[in-house]
Amino acid sequence: MYTTKDIAVVILNWNGKALLQQFLPSVIKYSNDAIIYLADNASTDDSVTFVVKHFPNLKIIQNSENGGYAKGYNDALKHVKQPLLCLLNSDIEVTENWLEPIVNQFNNNDNTAIIQPKILDFKKKSHFEYAGAAGGFIDKYGYPFCRGRIFDTIEEDKGQYNNVINIFWASGACLFIKNEVFKSLEGFDESYFAHMEEIDLCWRAFNSNYKAEYVGASTVYHVGGATLNDTNPRKTYLNFRNSLFTLVKNTDKNVFLRMVWRMKLDGIAGLRFLLQLKPQHFFAVLKAHFSFYKNLSRILKQRRQLPKRSGYYTENSIVWSYFIKQRKTF
Repeated sequence: MYTTKDIAVVILNWNGKALLQQFLPSVIKYSNDAIIYLADNASTDDSVTFVVKHFPNLKIIQNSENGGYAKGYNDALKHVKQPLLCLLNSDIEVTENWLEPIVNQFNNNDNTAIIQPKILDFKKKSHFEYAGAAGGFIDKYGYPFCRGRIFDTIEEDKGQYNNVINIFWASGACLFIKNEVFKSLEGFDESYFAHMEEIDLCWRAFNSNYKAEYVGASTVYHVGGATLNDTNPRKTYLNFRNSLFTLVKNTDKNVFLRMVWRMKLDGIAGLRFLLQLKPQHFFAVLKAHFSFYKNLSRILKQRRQLPKRSGYYTENSIVWSYFIKQRKTF
């Protein structure tokens, strides 16, 4: 049986002193017996010195380079031995008793490998947060969406998602995973650098017959966009490119046909950016596709080596459901 002593809360940091100053107190206050780590991605500010001085009980892991989210966690988690990992963004405020429902759910189901709590918006606490909301799902063509958030429609939290359900992916903003499962999956794909790597990890876990769940009794508040906000074309580039990587690596069958449809849908998305007078985002989509083609042979090699499993999607096309059928909730 797991207890909160079996949890390692690992916060990845890069030049994030202000965020640590603001959000670490809540993590320390409400994490009971969990072991808290700061995994520093070769920061050039004085964030590590600040933590050592003001939070001396935190364990510090210093990575030799800034490898982004994926490599940063891969490098850091090699040094963590606790059986349950919580990968926690530095811009998260946690709440009282946030860990207990998570531990209980891991104890209730041996096959549960990944858990996400309810993620609300720190800046508008009555509403869900874009990155994860009430648990992630995916459509046939690899477009992710959440309960509580589909594209730009974000729901108010009225207790409608206070349950425990199976989900397809958990947000990297606050992701709990069994240490042995993380290592058996060989961690994150470091070619992603940042964005979508948690969806790839969860898809590989699904294909290996592990279960991901959402636990609505645990709540955290996420600022979101603290590293790259939605107006940054680099975020658009990484999201589109890494989504293509993920689909080709992990989809079970008909990959060529699904890619044809995906190219068409991405083309529509690019044109939409132009109509919105966002040319930099249009070119980010183009750049994402060129990078995907450049890496295609490597991705196909990974595809051949990874297990596959059907039944991953809950919508044929979330784009069609949202924009054409005007379905705004899931």
